Amino acid sequence: MKKIVVAGAGGFIGGHLTKTLLGKGHQVRAVDIKPLSRWYQSFPGAENLVLDLKDKGNCYAAVNGYNEVFNLAADMGGMGFIETHKAACMLSVLINTHLLMAARDAGIERYFYSSSACVYNGEKQMDPDNPGLTEMDAYPALAEDGYGWEKLFSERMCRHFTEDFGLVTRVARFHNVYGPFGTYDGGREKAPAAICRKVITAQLHGPKEIVIWGDGHQTRSFMYIDDCIKGILDIMYGDIEEPINLGSSEMVSINRLVDIVERVAGCTLERKYDLNAPKGVRGRNSDNTLIRKYLGWEPGIPLEVGLKKTFEWIKSQLNDHQESAARKAVFNEN
Repeated sequence: MKKIVVAGAGGFIGGHLTKTLLGKGHQVRAVDIKPLSRWYQSFPGAENLVLDLKDKGNCYAAVNGYNEVFNLAADMGGMGFIETHKAACMLSVLINTHLLMAARDAGIERYFYSSSACVYNGEKQMDPDNPGLTEMDAYPALAEDGYGWEKLFSERMCRHFTEDFGLVTRVARFHNVYGPFGTYDGGREKAPAAICRKVITAQLHGPKEIVIWGDGHQTRSFMYIDDCIKGILDIMYGDIEEPINLGSSEMVSINRLVDIVERVAGCTLERKYDLNAPKGVRGRNSDNTLIRKYLGWEPGIPLEVGLKKTFEWIKSQLNDHQESAARKAVFNEN
């Protein structure tokens, strides 16, 4: 049994990771800035702490007495959030910096940092037909403004804490993770969840149309949460010392993503395009040569399989909210 800290445990990926670690019999200290009632998943078997990890003292409290740290904590969201909250994204550098200092001083044995494909040079992502970004494509540096630069800087912090202090660090660059128990509205959601929500809402309430950000030809790859968790654990406990891609290589256009969600939903909607909305780079995909070399594996859950599970979960959430609102209206009338 390991004693493991999960920072950002109240978030989407952190919640799934906490569940998996508890299922393996480990002792987990789950930490997040959000009130416990707003965590996407929480578990009575974990020690659940509400702490702002930008504060240095809270980081020391979080790691005290434990052996390993998974740092998934950050102020982030989809493109609509990170393009309009660059300072907030940059301030997440305090989380990783203070957690690294605390981990060094507390004798933490292994430290995982969740980076992002947003670290990659933007000039290598201008063509929708992207051949796949290799780990070398982060340099010369031209990361996504705000969020991407914070991630790239924090990767370097991990590297230098390894070099200078001997702290074992592992870094994975996530490519668009999706699945149940994550954000699907409110402005922080990413494309798969946003499109699922839009299609479900159009089905339930109309009008039978969907607004797509950009022209729909921009491309991405999307990794289902189960593949993400397996990759996190394999990277954490393997011998991969440099930052490595963790993403699917199944690249699709946003139009194709909508096609798949419509097929899952059994409907076809009129498409309208908002060319002024945040849309990010034109093309991004994960080159998985290195992860196949190290692990003999790469994320492989087909997009349509993962989207069906995600769609059904978001639909259940929207139906629950609708039924709750109806009950509240009846109660108020009486």
